[in-house]
Amino acid sequence: MSAAIVVLAAGSGSRVGAEVNKVLLPLRDRPLLAWSLQAALAVPDADPIVVVCRPGERRSVGAALAPYVGRRDVLLIDGGSTRQQSEQAALDLVAPQVADGSIDVIAIHDGARPLAGADLFERVISTAREYGGAVPILELPGLLPRDPTTFPSPGGPGTRLVGVQTPQAFRARPLIAAYSAAAAARFDGTDTAAAFAEFAVSRDRTHRSDPDDPLTIRAVPAGPRNLKVTFAEDLPVAEALLA
Repeated sequence: MSAAIVVLAAGSGSRVGAEVNKVLLPLRDRPLLAWSLQAALAVPDADPIVVVCRPGERRSVGAALAPYVGRRDVLLIDGGSTRQQSEQAALDLVAPQVADGSIDVIAIHDGARPLAGADLFERVISTAREYGGAVPILELPGLLPRDPTTFPSPGGPGTRLVGVQTPQAFRARPLIAAYSAAAAARFDGTDTAAAFAEFAVSRDRTHRSDPDDPLTIRAVPAGPRNLKVTFAEDLPVAEALLA
């Protein structure tokens, strides 16, 4: 069995101040998206690799990525108007391979995070195989509760706040089922883990067929290097980290 890796590239360049999709902006010697793609291509036994493009950009994305693909096949598909619609398009594409058992895990990554290495992909994929789901996290220091009267926080002095990153990985069949249920409920989550938690993990707790193998989402420690390029000032930071 193999893991499918989906790279989301259907965003825009509005917040970064660009007239083109930000994943096509240059980052050192190649497009920003090429860094994410090459990390995915370096993951052993990852097949297929799917890049979800903004409608109308498949040709330009394909041309930008062609020098960095090598002999591997990379599938380019159109996404939707929301993140979840773009994810759904990728899940629909790989659903037949999930059904026949050739794909057991699906990892979904934001193409605007160019510094996630192949090792992080491998760690979330292996964790998802074991537990059901995996998300990279970064502990956020120095944060206070929104309402100062609640300090110390209800969670106690050991409470930590973390930021969630990508790539996120999940067992393929429960993920496909979760997104089908999410569509029926008109649920639109902020990331892949939101739909998986709501429609796979929570339902598994109620209707568990195998009590010895519950679905859970495990945190995988990552780091500040795995930044997301959102604003113009993020690009020189990413370049410095690559150097």
